[in-house]
Amino acid sequence: MAGGWWLDAGSWKRVAARRGLTNVPDFTILLRPATPAAKAHNSGRPDSTRGARRPNPFLPTLSPLFARTAPGDVEGRAVIGLGLRAVQDALNKKADSIQHEFVSLSQTLDDIGRQIVELRGGDTAALRAEQASARERQEQLAEEVNLWRQRGRDVTQQKSQTALRAYLEELATLNEPAIQTAAKHAQFLLDAPEEELDKLAQTADRARETTPAGRLLARARSAYDLGVDDPVARKRGAVEFANRQGMAQDDRALAEIEAGIQDEDPRVRDIAVLTAIQIHRFRATRVADLELSHASVKRLAAMDHAEVVPILIEILEKPRTGFVDQGGVSVESDNSASRMLALLRLVEWHSADAQKTFRALQFDQDPKIVQAAAHALELFPDPWKGPLPPKSA
Repeated sequence: MAGGWWLDAGSWKRVAARRGLTNVPDFTILLRPATPAAKAHNSGRPDSTRGARRPNPFLPTLSPLFARTAPGDVEGRAVIGLGLRAVQDALNKKADSIQHEFVSLSQTLDDIGRQIVELRGGDTAALRAEQASARERQEQLAEEVNLWRQRGRDVTQQKSQTALRAYLEELATLNEPAIQTAAKHAQFLLDAPEEELDKLAQTADRARETTPAGRLLARARSAYDLGVDDPVARKRGAVEFANRQGMAQDDRALAEIEAGIQDEDPRVRDIAVLTAIQIHRFRATRVADLELSHASVKRLAAMDHAEVVPILIEILEKPRTGFVDQGGVSVESDNSASRMLALLRLVEWHSADAQKTFRALQFDQDPKIVQAAAHALELFPDPWKGPLPPKSA
């Protein structure tokens, strides 16, 4: 499923051509900027590899580190994995800061466009020059965002321990204090003796047991109500936790829950996944900060777990407004980008409920959503009975 159809512009157009359809729009510009440099830079992305499974966004790939720790040293691997996650977070925060400037430029371009229209045949040369300059800068920013996002993905895609060390050394030389600190800490963890890693793991365990998230994971490990084979109890526990006041907006609690997905106990992993899904559902559907909300939609869209399907449908069905930060000013906006992302991912899931939802979108208030849903139904007119098959070689 996860390595199957990722509906970029090429996928839409190839399927459409086989079905005799034309003029298929590129809706996925919201997900993948289509500048030449971005295309060249993204050519080696893991999720573009045919037949490969898209990695779980919550579980760093630790294969380069297996030689570093003993086969049973789950705690040591978890500590190192958290160190690498910190590096990824620092890189993604850098990308986020650039993306804020990109959004601000979008507003500037809208303002310039309105001014050009208002002049109605007057002298618009200066405005058009400013417009061209802003568009050029926006393309540069898109490429920079792609670069930092790719750097974040590369942290867990190194093929060997040697390659990982070299990559961390490269990151430690960047003129970015937060990234330098995270990279050097990860280097320290790689070189730390097993005794030191055990101490760090024990310290983290003691700290986790005193937090709500830690107590939830401990219950999954030992308590009967969450330890039974019936997953309904664990889902109920996940929902109750996410609905506790303030919990879904607590970044530390979310990070702790996501770290639990690396646990060796399958019951702990299960409730960690379910709880993370519920927290991201809350953020995606109820938080007014649309940038935080969209980040959670991205996490949900990247997950290969059936529990996300009804949540993606809920996101798609409910347009809403909120705010985004533009130059330090909160500006009202809507969740159209999140809805489009949910729509595209639901095409991949290809469930009967998703198809039913698409058919009900013909009167949606967003014409792009209407058009995208209509094209999806044209491309796949037969009953939707499950995830799309992987791409053929």
